[in-house]
This record gives sequence, C-alpha cells and structure tokens, in this order.
Amino acid sequence: MRVVAVDIGGTHARFAVADVVGGSVQSLDPSVTLNTAEYASFQTAWEAFAARQAGALPRAAAIAIAGPIHGEVLQLTNNPWIIRPALISEKLGVDTYTLVNDFEAVGHAVAQVSPNDLHHVCGPDVALPGEGSITIVGPGTGLGVAQLFRKDGRYHVIATEGGHVDFAPLDSIEDAVLAALRERYRRVSVERIVSGPGLSAIHEVLARLEGRDAPQRDDKALWQAALAGTDSLAAAALDRFCLSLGAIAGDFALAHGPKAVVIAGGVGLRLADHLPRSGFAERFAAKGRFEALMRSVPVRLITHPQPGLFGAAAAFAREHSQ
Repeated sequence: MRVVAVDIGGTHARFAVADVVGGSVQSLDPSVTLNTAEYASFQTAWEAFAARQAGALPRAAAIAIAGPIHGEVLQLTNNPWIIRPALISEKLGVDTYTLVNDFEAVGHAVAQVSPNDLHHVCGPDVALPGEGSITIVGPGTGLGVAQLFRKDGRYHVIATEGGHVDFAPLDSIEDAVLAALRERYRRVSVERIVSGPGLSAIHEVLARLEGRDAPQRDDKALWQAALAGTDSLAAAALDRFCLSLGAIAGDFALAHGPKAVVIAGGVGLRLADHLPRSGFAERFAAKGRFEALMRSVPVRLITHPQPGLFGAAAAFAREHSQ
C-alpha cells in the first residue's frame, strides 16, 4: 500500500511517499522539504507537494506533528498552522490517515529501521533487545523523550513529556548554568540545556565564568563553530552539552528500566561522530550503586536521514494492519 508520510515541525514540513506492507515500512521515496512560513496552512503545503508529483497522490496519509494530537483543533508548536482532525480526510482527499506526535513517530522509526541505521555510541556494541524497554532521547529544537516497549514479537511506543522534567546540576559549572537560567525562567527543565538552543545558554555561562564577552551569533553558527572546533569556548560548551546529555539519558534509562537507549533528534544526528569521543559515556554510567548496571546498557544513535517520515509511515502501517 502506498501512503503519503508527512513530518511537520516548527520550521519545515517534510513529505514523502512510502510503501507499507503487513505492518511495516518497505520503502520510502526521496523526501520533499517545504518551509512552513511560505504556506498558509497544512492543506496548501500538501497541495504544493502534490503538484511536484508525477501522478495523483495515494489516498492515505501518515502525519506526524510537533505538538499535542488530542482535541478538535490542534495547534502546532512553533508553527502557526492549525489542524482539525475531523477535516483531514476532506481537506487532503484521503480515505484513511494516522496522526501521531512527532517524537512518537521517532519511536516507531527506532522499532522498524535497519540495524545499519543505529550507530554505536557506548556500552556493549550489541543489537537492541527484542524484549523490554528501550529509552529514546532526542535533542532538537526541544527535547523529545519516548519509551519503546517490546514483548512477544510486538512493540508499543509510549509518548512522554520527559523533556520537561527539572534539570539537576551535577557540578559547579552546571550550578552556574542553572542559576543563569533561573534569571529568565520560573523553573528550568532539562530541555533548556539539552536542546539546540541549550548550547547558547551553556556558552554564555562559560563566557561569564571567564570574565569575557561571548560573541553574538545565532544558534546555527555557534553549533558550527563548536563542532568544527574553531572556537575554544564553543567547543567547551559542546563538551559540557554532551556531559549533560549523558547524565539526562542515564536518568531516563533508570526511570524506564535500563535495557537500551537510542539517541535521536536533529542535534543527536549532528553529534554522531562527536558523542562517542565525549564525556557522554562516563556521565551516562555515573549512577552510584547502579554504575555497573549502566555500563551494561547499549546506547545507540539513529542515523536514518528521515526518522520522522519513516516513523509516521511505520505508525500508519501498524495501525492499519490490525
């Protein structure tokens, strides 16, 4: 069966046609990325994608959105579009559809991608377990957290709002980061630090600790300098970011039952080469009496180029095969 997979975020809406058979994704066509700011609505973006196709679109849709998926009117996060689920079939000209949260879609992707799309980060270099819980942590514009539970050859994706739990500093520098962010926010969640914008917050604190002015630049430029190592302060902020990501991923693994962890998200993909060489692994395992257990947990990073689209199609396949 052919289905249009859609992954709608704050800045971009991505589209691709997928083949799904028997509850799984068989293939995903090359994707088309549209800037959400250039379209008045999801419907007009859908029509723009349709205009680029050689033939008519399939009459089935798998839609992942960055925001809550419950209610009569859905408001996306960082995107002015609104979606009315009751009107999706009429507006898009589809007979069937599946609607999931964007990070829930990533959970479905983790469940169905090839092992070649899961890059080893730390812990034992083994396949993800076929039974039990797998924690998924995805730094991007925010911080997505989900749980993948496998049992008896089936799986369930459990969406969470784990990115909004309180940040717990572990040393004096993180104490300073927390204090600085408390000047701006009533409470400081982990996604204030472990997300794309979080690198800037860490960078500002490190500059303040050294008594120097940090050059003003946008998040993209700061990340480029940090990853390239062309700015020592930006590189130090990146090292600190990886430490915090390790600690937070370890906390979620403990809460879910430490079997395996997958790092996802746009920022996670940027860190594919850096993360295994950083302090991530030490902080991930540094859980006191459970350190030996944490060192036995495989941590992998999903490297599929379009996990949101793949996962949306996988969610559709699961829902409509039952």
